[in-house]
Amino acid sequence: MKYISLIVVFLLFSCGNKEEILLPKSSHTIVGDVQDHSSIYIFFRTKDKDTVAEVNRKNSIISTNWILNIDKRLPLRLVMPEVIKLQTKKREEVAHKNELAENYYAYADTIGKNMAFIPFTNVYYKIEKPEKSGFIFYFKKGTNTVLVNNKTIKRTEILSYINSIDFAVMPEIILAFDQNMPFGEYLQAKIETREIDSFTKEAPKEFIYETGVVK
Repeated sequence: MKYISLIVVFLLFSCGNKEEILLPKSSHTIVGDVQDHSSIYIFFRTKDKDTVAEVNRKNSIISTNWILNIDKRLPLRLVMPEVIKLQTKKREEVAHKNELAENYYAYADTIGKNMAFIPFTNVYYKIEKPEKSGFIFYFKKGTNTVLVNNKTIKRTEILSYINSIDFAVMPEIILAFDQNMPFGEYLQAKIETREIDSFTKEAPKEFIYETGVVK
């Protein structure tokens, strides 16, 4: 796919109205092309003084790969409940289920000047604070650091930190994100820490926690 714009990536025309989504950006491509896909859009809306996430999945087909185009300004507390609904619908489908179909988030690669994608098919989200078990990394809004075992480290140091510990048995890795973190910041963190998946047989569980419950 050709790179269109660093700022306004999608211009959709519906009933004569122009719609736009500001996609997240990164300097690295995880997946460069997705064939046989349906696009789903989650728009940034304002109603009175409130921010609203509006989903458009009119053209989505269950048996295809799904590409979610989500406005980077939306906070996770609004985005993830909608993502969970979409995931649940696809996972529970029986008649047209395709076991090979994946789910991807779309973003813009600012170096390669192209559209890029990161899979999240096997991620299970929970809107709550994780229990104090497993190996939990807390990502806070507006920082490049994470909290783990009461220690603050840089996101870029997560892999070396895991490698520095001599585990008898590798614990479950859990990622927890501040509910007020913008989706663009969340996706950037996911791209930067992508190799965490190599430490687990399954994708890490992800929790969206209430701001203030983690100091």
